[in-house]
Amino acid sequence: MLLQIDEMNIQRYLKKTIEKNLHKQKVIRIFGTRRTGKSTMLKTIFSEHSGDAVILQGEDMNVQELLKTRTVKNYERLIGNKKLLMIDEAQVIPDIGNILKLMIDNIEPLNISVTGSSSFDLQNSSGQPLVGRNMDFQMFPIAQKELSETENLLDTKNNLEERIIYGSYPELWHLETLEEKQNYLKQLVENYLLKDILMYENVLGSDVLYKLLQLLAFQCGNLVSTTELSNALQINKITVDRYLDLLSKVYIIFPISGFSKNLRKEITKSKKWYFYDNGIRNALINNFNLLSQRNDVGQLWEQYFISERIKSNASNLQYPQYHFWRTYDGQEIDLLEIDNYQNIKAWETKWKSDKAKIPTAFAKAYPEAEFTIINQNNYLDFIS
Repeated sequence: MLLQIDEMNIQRYLKKTIEKNLHKQKVIRIFGTRRTGKSTMLKTIFSEHSGDAVILQGEDMNVQELLKTRTVKNYERLIGNKKLLMIDEAQVIPDIGNILKLMIDNIEPLNISVTGSSSFDLQNSSGQPLVGRNMDFQMFPIAQKELSETENLLDTKNNLEERIIYGSYPELWHLETLEEKQNYLKQLVENYLLKDILMYENVLGSDVLYKLLQLLAFQCGNLVSTTELSNALQINKITVDRYLDLLSKVYIIFPISGFSKNLRKEITKSKKWYFYDNGIRNALINNFNLLSQRNDVGQLWEQYFISERIKSNASNLQYPQYHFWRTYDGQEIDLLEIDNYQNIKAWETKWKSDKAKIPTAFAKAYPEAEFTIINQNNYLDFIS
C-alpha cells in the first residue's frame, strides 16, 4: 500500500515557480486536467498572501456578473489596494481575455493568476488579447520529484509498483484501500476528464471519446494509425484527428513523433500516444492487476518513465523536443530528447533487463548522442 502522505505537505514545484513571478505585471495562466491540484495550489498561495490578494471562483455566477461591467473603475473597486488577483476556472467567464487585458494594462502594480482545466478553453478565451502579457504553465499529476522531498528511498522503491498501476493524482493519497483507488480513477475518467470536451459542439458524445481513449490505452507505446482508429470507431479520419487534438488539449494524452535527420529509412510520419498518468490508462482498460499478472509491463514502464521525465524537465522550466526513433526494419529507441542546442539524449526503457545495445543504425547516424538503458536501478537519476 502506498505510504500515506498528506497532499497539503507535498510541495508542488509549480507553486514555487508561480511565487517567483508574483511581482511581475503579468497574467499567469495555469493549465492542466481536472483534479491535478490547481485549485488547491491557488488557495494555498492565497492563504500565504491573503493580506495582499483577492481570490475569485470563475464558476460563481455573481463573479461573472461582477466582471461583466468592463471598466477600469469597476475593476479597481474590486481589487482595492491588493496586488494579487486569483481566478479559479477562469475559462468559464465570458470575454475573460479582454477583461484580463484591461486589468493588467491599467491597474498597477498587479499580478493575475488564473487556472483552467483545458488549454483550448482558456487559450481561446484569453489567448489573443494577452499576447506578451501572459506566462503559461502546465500542472501535472504529482511527480516523483515532488514525492522525493517527503519520502525516503526505501519508501520510493516500495511504492513504485503501485504508482505504475494507480498513477499519481493527488486525491489518491487520501484513500486507504486499493478498491477505493480503483473506484476513484474510474469515476475520474467517467465524470471529469471528458467534461470539457463535451461542452463543445461537433463532438459526437462521450461513448466515442471513451472508445478512442480505450484504443489508445491498449496501443500505448506503439505506432498509432489514425486510419485504423477511424475504421474501428466508424468515424472519418478528420474527426479522429480532431478528437486526438482535443484530448491532448485537456491534458489526458500527448503525442510523440518520430525523429529523423540522416536516414531515409527512419519513420517520421506516425505518432505514438501516451497518457500523462498510468492510473487513467489502467482505468480505461479496467486492469489494476499486479505487474506479475500482466503482459503490458513494458508499456506501463515506458509510459511511466516518459511522463515522469516530462514532469521533471518542466519543474526546471526545461521544454525540450521529445521523439521516438524507429526504422522500417525494426530498430527502435523509446525516447529521444533534443535540447535547444540540438544535443540528443536517447533512452531505452527495460523493466527487468539492462541488456540492450544501442541500435547500429542510430549509433552510426548520431554518434554524438548519449544512450542510456532505463531500469529500476537507475530511473530515479533521470526523474528526480
